[in-house]
Amino acid sequence: MTTLDPRFEQRCRDSFSRQQAMATIGASVLSVAAGEVALAMPFSEKFTQQHGFIHAGIVTMLGDTACGFAALSLMPEDAAVLTTEFKVNLLSPAKGERLVARGKVVRAGKKLMVCLGEVFAEEGGLRKQVALMTASMMVVDTSTGLKD
Repeated sequence: MTTLDPRFEQRCRDSFSRQQAMATIGASVLSVAAGEVALAMPFSEKFTQQHGFIHAGIVTMLGDTACGFAALSLMPEDAAVLTTEFKVNLLSPAKGERLVARGKVVRAGKKLMVCLGEVFAEEGGLRKQVALMTASMMVVDTSTGLKD
């Protein structure tokens, strides 16, 4: 991981703390580096589907958020981030003690950043990949009223 200016790390953490969706699922920031972010979410039956696995929508939300903050970590201080598209492959049922999502920027453009997201289920010290995502994140001019 590349070192990140502490101001940009704090900016990502502050923005994450304002996301009510992440608070609702109990997600937290594990790490922030330049172009890379890791998030974690404890298992909760509140977010399962009918077979007892974490719902695909929750898995996707976690991966999307990791990608978004990875992109934000490389954006100018006066920019905000919005997802413009993503594709997710669900590789295995999401069940374990917690989920860990890692987002990584693979191409940082001036207006669009392309990211890779991976979501893993952890249980008993073992980690299994449950989702793979590609996502495009738009660099938004905050003069439009949006904030990071």
